[in-house]
Amino acid sequence: QVQLLESGGGLVQAGGSLRLSCAASGRTFITYNMGWFRQAPGKEREFVAAISQSTDSTYYQDSVKGRFTISRGNAKNTMYLQMNSLKPEDTAVYYCAAGQSGIGNRRNEYDYWGQGTQVTVSS
Repeated sequence: QVQLLESGGGLVQAGGSLRLSCAASGRTFITYNMGWFRQAPGKEREFVAAISQSTDSTYYQDSVKGRFTISRGNAKNTMYLQMNSLKPEDTAVYYCAAGQSGIGNRRNEYDYWGQGTQVTVSS
C-alpha cells in the first residue's frame, strides 16, 4: 500500500510558477506509475500528467504541454510537477496518484490518491 501527500500549492498571479511535490510512503514507490490530476469547482477530476516507474516515459494533457513538467526522484520517494506560465484556468485542487496498470490518463488506472493541494491562479 502507498500513502501519498501533496504539498506546494498556493496563490500565484497569472504567468507565475509553482512546484508541487508528492511524497510517497513505503519502499515500493519505484514499482508505481505516477500521475497528477486536478479538479476545479463544479468540474470532473481531469488528468494532467503521468510518469512511468523508470521515468523514461511521460504523458501530458494537451493544455499543459510546454508549461508543466512532471518528474520523480525514486531515491526520495517523491514526484514533482513544475508548473510555469500559469493561467487562471489552471486553478484547481491538484491530486497525485499511484498505480500499476499503466501510464494512462484514466482515473481507474490509479489505485492510490493523495488528499490534494489547492492551486489558485489570479488574473
